[in-house]
Amino acid sequence: MKIKKMMALNLLLAFAVAIGLSSCSKGSSSKGGSRATGWKINDKNGGFQYNTKYKKQETPPGMVPVEGGTFTMGKVADDPMHDWNNTPSQQHVQSFFMDETEVTNLMYTEYLFWLKTVFPPTEDNYKNIYTGAIPDTLVWRNRLGYNETMTNNYLRHPAYAEYPVVGVNWIQAVEFSKWRTDRVNENILEKNGYLKEDAKINFGEDVTAESTFSTETYLATPKQTYGGKEEVVLRKGTNGRKGEASEEEKNVYAQRSSGLILPEFRLPTEAEWEYAATALVGNREYNIYKGQKKYPWSGQYTRSGKRAYRGDQLANFKQGKGDYGGVAGWSDDGADITNKVKSYPPNDFGLYDMAGNVAEWVADVYRPMVDDEVNDFNYFRGNVYMKNKIGDDGTTEIVTADNITYDTLSNGKIMARNFPGQIAQIPVDENETYLRTQFSTSDNRNYRDGDMPSTRYFRFGGSDEEEGEEGEGENKYIMYDAPQHKIGMTQEQDSLGNPIGEEKFVKEYDKSDTRTSLVDDNVRVYKGGSWRDRAYWLDPAQRRYFPQDMATDYIGFRCAMSKVGPKSNKKSPRGNPKQ
Repeated sequence: MKIKKMMALNLLLAFAVAIGLSSCSKGSSSKGGSRATGWKINDKNGGFQYNTKYKKQETPPGMVPVEGGTFTMGKVADDPMHDWNNTPSQQHVQSFFMDETEVTNLMYTEYLFWLKTVFPPTEDNYKNIYTGAIPDTLVWRNRLGYNETMTNNYLRHPAYAEYPVVGVNWIQAVEFSKWRTDRVNENILEKNGYLKEDAKINFGEDVTAESTFSTETYLATPKQTYGGKEEVVLRKGTNGRKGEASEEEKNVYAQRSSGLILPEFRLPTEAEWEYAATALVGNREYNIYKGQKKYPWSGQYTRSGKRAYRGDQLANFKQGKGDYGGVAGWSDDGADITNKVKSYPPNDFGLYDMAGNVAEWVADVYRPMVDDEVNDFNYFRGNVYMKNKIGDDGTTEIVTADNITYDTLSNGKIMARNFPGQIAQIPVDENETYLRTQFSTSDNRNYRDGDMPSTRYFRFGGSDEEEGEEGEGENKYIMYDAPQHKIGMTQEQDSLGNPIGEEKFVKEYDKSDTRTSLVDDNVRVYKGGSWRDRAYWLDPAQRRYFPQDMATDYIGFRCAMSKVGPKSNKKSPRGNPKQ
């Protein structure tokens, strides 16, 4: 009897110990214990700190989520123009965010206001920053047309505030995206107590030409943000609204691991834009697309079939020669030039004007081919890999008024490549490319595109000059032989090559009649139809190109942002319970 009691007691004791160990383990995990070391994460006494309460990426202002997936990129119907530049290929894009509408005049003039206020054009050091960002309003002029009303009013008059901005070249669109990244993250950090309240609008004191916020500068060297003003760049909890920092919060700045700072705003890639515009999600049944789309909406026609709106045009485009809007009093599309954003129904992703109104810049460098054999995941041609510049003292080099880099475009426009307060950038070198299989150079715009190494004249292991009887070197057999305009400062030389006379600014247009193409590394793709285009160009698969430093009255843009984390927040992967 005693033996049985002892056995029962031992069993109860073992069971109690097992429960205790189990509860101890669960408690450690629930309190942030590391699965790698068992150490406590976010211990108030120090150690490894990490945002274990992060839920999902915040939807950026003005954007909507686009769940990624697989689709057929390119034209699936006949090619009556015989361009042969959009052959179908299967591609996959990751989830991303995209602007609900095109960037409007109101949005762009906010950018101009900030530039003019922070970098006064009256000062010689900064005059080209503001003037280089101003859209070209002369794009509206026509030799045989009276369009001075748009030339003088379209950009700034409140009547056009919610119309898409035009006259913006590709480079200006990219610079706007960079500026937007900094302003949005600046606002987020202020709301979370990492920056002084309202410092961002305290121009002349907290914000000056030498004291601005840059996302990359804040991440790399936060103490140099706002020109090193410690009273503006706060440690967590020191904001007056938040109270004094506790011991564990002192000397803590927001980092990528904080989960607050959003990825960069940018132009969408061509694959992303086409995927978002086509919005095949509206034709999906389970894991199958039920047919293809000719336009961003379902059906084969440009007019609505819904009873309440039957016959109304679903986009702003040119119906025929001399017909930009229809008969007065019974307008086909309600517009003659561009139209107010959201004037037409959105597509199945909730995106407006993905056909018509204005065509849109995308990030890609144009080539007639899409090389899906090399890559079919997030396809993009245009990668130029850069890295932060490190100064002689071993620290990150910050751009100042004395070392701003300006570029003179082929049309004579001068634009700032960087602003004071940003980190200076240089191309990656052998330190990043050595023994890598995915990339070997900084500039990958012309990779496998039919350039010299792709031609039958290329001599592997030999000299290109040996192939040319006339000794024209590497340019003799180049496939994309585009015009090469010369612009900038030049100076005459004597017979010995010594400079003589004064430097002169010249614009020399390439008048050669031997050029074979307009395609080079500086032409970019633009997508979608516009108010000037016939319905043929409303097909999201259509692709055209234009020089990146030139602008028109029918090309605008919208921004995108990559999504970090899961493909979708709607459901957990099959077979896994929701966390």
